[in-house]
Amino acid sequence: MANASPDLDNAEAQRQLNNNNRPISSGFWETECTSSKLFECSRIKALADERDAVQKKTFTKWVNSHLARVSCRISDLYNDLRDGYMLTRLLEVLSGELLPRPTRGRMRIHCLENVDKALQFLKEQRVHLENVGSHDIVDGNHRLTLGLIWTIILRFQIQVIKINTADNRETRSAKDALLLWCQMKTAGYPEVNIQNFTTCWRDGLAFNALIHRHRPDLIEFHKLTRSNATHNLQQAFNVAEHHLGLTKLLDPEDVNTENPDEKSIITYVVSYYHYFSKMKALIVEGKRVGKVLDNCIETETIINRYDALASDLLDWIEKTIGIISNQKFANSLTGVQQQLQAFTTYCTIEKPIKFQEKGNLEVLLFTIQSKLRANNQKPYVPQDGKLISDINKAWECLEKAEHERGVALRKELIRQEKLELLAQRFDHKTTMRQAWLNENQRLVSQDNFGYDLPAVEAAMKKHEAIEADIASYEERIGVVMELSSEMEKEGYYDIRRILARKENILGQWSLLKELVAGRRTRLEKNLALQKTFQDMVYMIDWMEDTQ
Repeated sequence: MANASPDLDNAEAQRQLNNNNRPISSGFWETECTSSKLFECSRIKALADERDAVQKKTFTKWVNSHLARVSCRISDLYNDLRDGYMLTRLLEVLSGELLPRPTRGRMRIHCLENVDKALQFLKEQRVHLENVGSHDIVDGNHRLTLGLIWTIILRFQIQVIKINTADNRETRSAKDALLLWCQMKTAGYPEVNIQNFTTCWRDGLAFNALIHRHRPDLIEFHKLTRSNATHNLQQAFNVAEHHLGLTKLLDPEDVNTENPDEKSIITYVVSYYHYFSKMKALIVEGKRVGKVLDNCIETETIINRYDALASDLLDWIEKTIGIISNQKFANSLTGVQQQLQAFTTYCTIEKPIKFQEKGNLEVLLFTIQSKLRANNQKPYVPQDGKLISDINKAWECLEKAEHERGVALRKELIRQEKLELLAQRFDHKTTMRQAWLNENQRLVSQDNFGYDLPAVEAAMKKHEAIEADIASYEERIGVVMELSSEMEKEGYYDIRRILARKENILGQWSLLKELVAGRRTRLEKNLALQKTFQDMVYMIDWMEDTQ
């Protein structure tokens, strides 16, 4: 899209200068300036909305003036260009060439394909479309749709203007080239002093002067007065429409306002130029403007490209810093390894591409300054925050965040590897403890004590050996508990499974101790019983011997 109005640029520069010169210690002036800024921002937004509405109406009429040659018409600029059909027809009319036939269908994919064909044709015509994609037009983006139409107007209406001045002086922009033509054609007319494409046209005298210069039979210029602006505008528009065949792109109220829209007036004035340029007297005057416009459009395109690339790079840096500054890692070894791999991919693939874009921005800015210097124009100053120094500062912040991310990732990887080794050790030990507990539970569940005192005494000694073995094994059970506690403290990702296995081991261990205690009780009772039986046998033998 074309650059903003120089008046707005100068106002913005003046506001910035005032802010820089403002005393820091004055709270009153800070409050006043803040209120002034809010009012100014709201005022600028209202003016922008009003300008967009006027541009929409003007561009719609301009499009219809050309589509009428193929019996087509649009009613809404934003909606009727979305399917790409009308856009294709418009380009065919303007270029005189046949574009690829539009795809049939009303689905979004068909609309995208048709608009893409039109945009591709513009690229083949060496029209640089910055930040304008087929999806923007299909989605009805207001600003980008207006920008696309304005780019088409520049390419097919303004770029072809050729003007040679009397002293061979080159104008500095496309607007200046057209302005120069207007000044040449209205020179000598009283009360007509065209210095811009906004306020100088409000009284309507400039439009009437252009018509009177070429067709004095249509206008009685000496009867016009500046005080009757609406009448002047209405007369010029009606005469141009009825006698010259120029579509009435503007209404008097669009021009006779505090802030007339510059692009709309330029679009309408260009139609005057093209009509009058058919006369032989204007053929020589148009040769130099084309080169000036090409250079200005090319420089403007490069500036827009620099601005867009700088914005994209700064947005990427800000987004990337937000991502890599997040110190929340996946709570697993596999997850951390994946994050480390993604970080390595960023460092080796994604970041080098952006670093190259950063270098290209510096080259692009040097190219812009060289072109402006060659055309004796003021150096281009990027918007605040998009200077090369600002981009370098943002890049340094990115590298700092990248370093911190790398260090934190490697620390987390070491911690997860340690936890994974602890989990493997825990699983190995719990498997061994489970097998040992099962075997000992099986042993102590058997009550094969024997049927005499020696056998029972032998079973008691064996049981005491089992108790001693179990008592010595308690330390090994404690090792399992320590491993579980350490993993729980470190926040191991599969801690539920670890705790479940720990509880199972503790339950089996408690059960084993209960079984051992019960078996000892039964052994002690059996031993006492066998001793009683032994005493009874001794008593019976004594009684038999005594008898």
